[in-house]
Amino acid sequence: MLITGTFLDEISHDIPHQNWGPQAWEQDFKYMQAAGIDTVILIRSGYRKFITYPSAYLMKAKGCYEPPIDLVELFLTLSDKYNMKFYFGLYDSGEYWDTGNMQHEIDYNRFVIDEVWQRYGHHRSFQGWYLSMEISRQTIGATEAFKTLGLQCKAVSNGLHTFISPWIDGKKAVLAASGQLTKADAVSVEAHEKEWNEIFSGIHGAVDAVAFQDGHIDFDELHSFFAINKQLADKYGMQCWTNAESFDRDMPIKFLPIKFEKLRLKLEAARAAGYDKAITFEFSHFMSPQSAYVQAHHLYQRYQEYRQQLLR
Repeated sequence: MLITGTFLDEISHDIPHQNWGPQAWEQDFKYMQAAGIDTVILIRSGYRKFITYPSAYLMKAKGCYEPPIDLVELFLTLSDKYNMKFYFGLYDSGEYWDTGNMQHEIDYNRFVIDEVWQRYGHHRSFQGWYLSMEISRQTIGATEAFKTLGLQCKAVSNGLHTFISPWIDGKKAVLAASGQLTKADAVSVEAHEKEWNEIFSGIHGAVDAVAFQDGHIDFDELHSFFAINKQLADKYGMQCWTNAESFDRDMPIKFLPIKFEKLRLKLEAARAAGYDKAITFEFSHFMSPQSAYVQAHHLYQRYQEYRQQLLR
């Protein structure tokens, strides 16, 4: 189970920006390709007022700032050049986090989806959509949002692939701004299975793959949760990916590149469960040889050694 996809975390609110220009981004695509990555996913096309492309709709409707560079065009052009599949991540208004109401995300993204496909759908690398609303449990309105937006993405793009990347409400599912590393009220395997069975029953047909984030549970829990995830995905005809987090949730500093041994444990658990694909959050900060974090340079070396061993 090798990593073949990565998020592009250009719009973030808890990881420092690296201030890369086109040259640095192209170099990172070369490093990604050398590591066997064939899929890149824009984590979100915007968050609140910061956006990755000059969206006429969002600048008018939400008062978003005009970005200094069209990163969606840049990423698609680089994906075309390096033969990668590009997944477009939807817009996050931030209003769900403030109000608990998912309807805002539906309302904004109805227009974003049409606008983006009209602007960028001609790129051969545009191969799918990432429904960027992150949930862990039965969030009010989440099933409707995933279904509505997933079906719209498919309708405008002749059925291109859609996927989601939820998190498991495990012991490490604490707020990034919190000083805590764990919590007591973690979800049980039984409750996780029950709740996600209900969610999957409502979104299958609109969502093609699920990539659960793997960092919120302990390492000795990976087998049981991964087995349930795969069983549910198979039941509803969905692909089961793993979002192998390449940052460490076990340290008081949030967030630094993960210890390679931990990443290997998680990838091997996904292999044992029969997962279909491994993606990571995310290469450029936590695995790239040109990351701002020196530890990431070494993680790249250790991962490449591991990868070569498996490819022999």
